[in-house]
Order: sequence, then C-alpha cells, then structure tokens
Amino acid sequence: MAGPLSHIRVLDLSRVLAGPWAGQNLADLGAEVIKVERPGAGDDSRSFGPPWVRDAQGRETKDSAYFTSANRGKKSITLNIAVPQGQAIVRELARQSDVLLENYKYGDLARYGLGYEDLRKENPRLVYCSVTGFGQSGPYRERPGYDFMIQGMGGMMSVTGEPDGAPGGGPQRAGVPIADIITGMYASIAICAALASRERTGQGQHLDLALLDSQIALLAYQNTNYFATGKPPRGIGNLHPNIVPYQPFRTSDGAVILACGNDNLFRKFCEVAGCTHLAQDARFASNAKRVENRAEMTRLLQEIFAKKTTAEWVDLLEAAGVPNGPINDLAQVFADPQVKARGVRIELEHAAGAKLPLVASPMRFSGTPLEHKAAPPLLGQHTEEVLRGLLKKSDAEIAALRSAKVV
Repeated sequence: MAGPLSHIRVLDLSRVLAGPWAGQNLADLGAEVIKVERPGAGDDSRSFGPPWVRDAQGRETKDSAYFTSANRGKKSITLNIAVPQGQAIVRELARQSDVLLENYKYGDLARYGLGYEDLRKENPRLVYCSVTGFGQSGPYRERPGYDFMIQGMGGMMSVTGEPDGAPGGGPQRAGVPIADIITGMYASIAICAALASRERTGQGQHLDLALLDSQIALLAYQNTNYFATGKPPRGIGNLHPNIVPYQPFRTSDGAVILACGNDNLFRKFCEVAGCTHLAQDARFASNAKRVENRAEMTRLLQEIFAKKTTAEWVDLLEAAGVPNGPINDLAQVFADPQVKARGVRIELEHAAGAKLPLVASPMRFSGTPLEHKAAPPLLGQHTEEVLRGLLKKSDAEIAALRSAKVV
C-alpha cells in the first residue's frame, strides 16, 4: 500500500543535515523526493568520512556513512544551478513539484531567480521551505549557521553537561547535531501542515525555518523554568531540574537509571527497594520536597543501589512497575530484544552492490504503512531518469547538457 504522501513530489535542494533530514522524512512517508546535487561533488556530507559505505567486495566507496543517515529513499540528480540552463531545469522541476526544500543562505537562490517569489509565479501551489541558521528576518539573517554554534547560541550547551567546577564540568554539546535534526523535524511538520492548508485554499506558501528558533523551542521546560524564576538554568549533568529521583545510580557492577516521574512511583520504588521509611520522611514525601532536598536524597539512594548488580535492579524494578533502564552503547541497543522486535534496524540494497544497514523511520501507520524501498542514492544516479521521464528531454538534449557540464 502506498505511503500517506505518495501523491507528493518534493524538489530537495538542501544538503548536509537539517534540510536532508526533512526530505528523508517526506521520502519515508511515500513522497517522491528528487535531490539536486552539485555535479562532481554532490552533497557536502558525502565526504564527511570516514567511515565510508562499502561495496559488495568490501571496498570503500566515495560516500560517507554520515550521508546515508539522511538521504534514504531519494532520487539524486546532478545539476549546476549557477548557470542559466541549470536554473531553467530547476524551474521546470518546480512547476511539477508540490514542495521545494532548500537550505541556501538568505538571498542566494533569489539571485539565481529561484527564490520563493520567483517560483510562486511558475507554480502558485508550491510549498517552498527555506531552512537557514537564523531565518529570513532579523539582523543575523545573512549569517551562515552551523549546528555546534547554534547549540551554543541557543542555550542548549548552557544546560547540558556537569555543573561548572565539577570534574568534567562546563558547557557541553549534545552527542548528535540536535539543532539540525530538530529543525528538520519542525520543517517536516510545517510542510505537511502547508500541504493540508493547500487542500483547502489551493495556494502554496513560504515556510521559514531557522536552526536558532528550533533549538530554543527544543529547550521546552527549561525556557519556562527561566520565565518563571528569572534565573537562567545551568547544567546539572544527568539530573532532572524538576523531578527527583530521575537519574542514574551506580550499582555494584555498572549503573541503572531510575525514573520516578510521580510520588506514587517513588513509593513503589521504596517498597521494592526496602526503604519505605524514605517515602514517609517529610523531606522526601513529595516531589517538590525531594527536589528541595536533592543532595541528601541522592546520597541515601546511592548507598542502596550499590548493594545490587544492574541486572538485579532492572529485574526487581521491572517486576514492580517502576520505570528504569540500563545505559546502553549502540551495540547493546541493536541487540536489545525490544529494538529487534520493532524492526528498528533495516537493510536496503545499495547501488554500490552491498546491503546497507539503516535505521527505519519511527513513524508507524496502521492504514498506510511505510515501506523503505530505496537506499541513499549514488551521486547523479537518477539524472537521466528524471530528465527523460519527468522533463521529457531527448537523448540529444541530455547529451548537450552533459557536454556543457550543466548536469
């Protein structure tokens, strides 16, 4: 059965991660996504290696593992949009597309006659999604934006990591480019919403997504904690600013995370851990009191957790219905029976000849289930297919475009 967006065509002019992440979401949902790349070089992230994708003989290809994380299900064409012939082809494709996705710096595509105001004249139904570091307005709009700097500017690093002065303390970036990824996710939602609006109005629109805006939005309750107190929150390591106990504890052979999200769960934990006196202690009887007395609560619980192994605690807490879990590396993640049962790891046939392991989309639909059919493309793998099949170019026209290095 076709995916929920199988009737949608996306022209993806983006590269690296934020834009491509949105494009991959749309491809996973069934859309036809045509990725436009620079002739010869392609998406910058193709060269973000090692590690590299390997072919059927185990030899390294020119495509990085990084690239494969955000480009599943797309068609790749090469096109030089800096020349008039290339710009003309973008306009042809835009006329036949529902969505255009781009992450060029502010004003760059307009200089080529490919801005939103230019292309809406060609296709008033076009949903044109721009992803930039700082958006289409404001004093920073012409600045380039990269995930690491946005994590710093947007407050993420100030609330991540151990406290200042603690061993290894100070601002810390997240372990993945979270500003890029969350912007791609917001872009995906915005595009789907704009398509739904178009069904009612018949008109497309310009979507303005900024890494900085998205990163700030991602801080969620840290923002509202600041608004409520006037005090900027700081890094507190693996602790939770509003809930106690909600943290890892050292066991006799490792660590386990305890997540008591309410008072009832804390009482359940105390029963199974043999420390019901703590639940009756006025200092710990409510979450607010436990937050107030966090240090002493942590000290007492750490003494208790050190008496058993991680496996013993996981079994004990699981049986009692108390949320918990070990701290896994990725090898342990993909060996986990729940992860296996959900089919999180998939394999797709790559054009280089080998099966390529990837992570399935976490979106599950009962009526229009997603099908992962196409691996991330080789550079220009679908150029002729798109030119000939969609744009009806003749062999002579395609040969001329290749000769002029337009494609």
